[in-house]
Amino acid sequence: MPYSSRRRGPALAAGLALAAGVVAAAPSPDPGDFDVGRALDTLDAQVQDGMRRTGVPGVAVAVVHDDKVVHLKGYGVRSTDSPGGKVGPDTVFQLASVSKPVASTVVAQALGADGLDDPLKGISLKDPWVSSHVTAADLLSHRSGLPDHSGDLLEDLGYDQAYILSHLRHEPLSPFRSSYAYTNFGFTAAAEAVATAKGVPWDKLSDDLLYKPAGMTHTSSRFSDYEKAADRALTHVKTPDGTWKPRYVRNPDAQTAAGGVSSNARDMARWLRLQLGGGKIDGKQVINSEGLAATHVPHSISQPPGEANAQPSFYGLGWNVRYDDRGRLRLSHAGGFALGANTNVTLVPAEKLAIVVLTNGAPVGLPDSVALNFLDTAEYGKPSRDWLPLVGKVYEQQFSEGRSETDYAKPPADPRPARADSAYTGAYTNPFYGRATVTAGPNGGLVLRLGPKPMDFPLTHYDGDTFSFETVGENAVGRTGVTFTDGRMRVEYLDANGLGTFEKPAR
Repeated sequence: MPYSSRRRGPALAAGLALAAGVVAAAPSPDPGDFDVGRALDTLDAQVQDGMRRTGVPGVAVAVVHDDKVVHLKGYGVRSTDSPGGKVGPDTVFQLASVSKPVASTVVAQALGADGLDDPLKGISLKDPWVSSHVTAADLLSHRSGLPDHSGDLLEDLGYDQAYILSHLRHEPLSPFRSSYAYTNFGFTAAAEAVATAKGVPWDKLSDDLLYKPAGMTHTSSRFSDYEKAADRALTHVKTPDGTWKPRYVRNPDAQTAAGGVSSNARDMARWLRLQLGGGKIDGKQVINSEGLAATHVPHSISQPPGEANAQPSFYGLGWNVRYDDRGRLRLSHAGGFALGANTNVTLVPAEKLAIVVLTNGAPVGLPDSVALNFLDTAEYGKPSRDWLPLVGKVYEQQFSEGRSETDYAKPPADPRPARADSAYTGAYTNPFYGRATVTAGPNGGLVLRLGPKPMDFPLTHYDGDTFSFETVGENAVGRTGVTFTDGRMRVEYLDANGLGTFEKPAR
């Protein structure tokens, strides 16, 4: 049964590929000088209009220009269950994959520019030569050869960071340094290797090298700090009736460097000043300037040009990198949890301008469109197009990727019968996904158990030896197939990279 190897994760592809796809398709009015004032004049209205159109309950925005915070404001509510709790500049949000450029800032200080290209210790990939040569720059720019979103499904099944990183060695590799695939756990592996070399955990290294010296007092790489923050925005998803509810809790500690940072608009404004200031803030050099500069330049081609005379898109170290029609560098990254968060950060260093937009709703394109509208208005006097439906469509397409081409909710009109339950029940093993069991359910039918806890998935018969179950978690793809053949069990959505077959131990 066909299956797409592309998979969603905390960034729903690298920064939504906005620089590559949607932005490249924008019209090109005659550019004038950036007028930040006129963009600020319309920013409130743009945010409020986007909230009205999408229903996203809470937003916080910070804008930095010429080393000054020129906009810092919250909108809406932290939770639809407690409408009295308003979002403000100090409300803490989960950043999702905007964590990546934050983490690369830490690595820039830890290693400096030269150290980014030194081989890391403790990385175990399928090819021993690659394992011994892979660098922080390779992993932070997604050019290690690991497949797209390697390890994300292990996290969904409940495996911890140590298990996931140790099992990346089973993933098939694409050509080293000549292929691009967005990998949260490859990124995390680099950060953890750097922290191990420094003799401290990653969360403490982040505190010591960035958060404390930069005065980011409400920023953390620990989920527990977000969870206990009194002024925090809960994550929301859109329910079938169109309302937004805080249904899920997303603990991203397993991939903390790639998606586990929480922060507020006030702290993020300080970080933006530091990014635009070459690692310096309030007269203090916090981050190695050469190391930080190395994160802002292309290291991988993330998307070749889509047509003649079009610009390719690049990935730096934790940043999407592109150059506009006037040759200005633009840095950006989006973050998204399908379970309820969406964020965007965009910088135009030549204009000393940056914006960050944090929201507490599952990705529908609001933060991205706010940033695009703001920068368009600064440059052209008004948005060059209605960005919200365009960006929303990109997210919608990415949410649909990975779904089975088989509609398991509609079995054949005359399905072949299943065999007796005993033909399927028992224990199965898999070197990547671990142990699985199939048991008879208490009320009849079969139950598949996966993961370390484990998680129970009731199986529904489809046809012959094929069953299905409903996937759950950050990377859920609807119903997926389970096919039994001669003591083997193939779980369709786990098999993108050929690792989804479980076998009964030989007797």
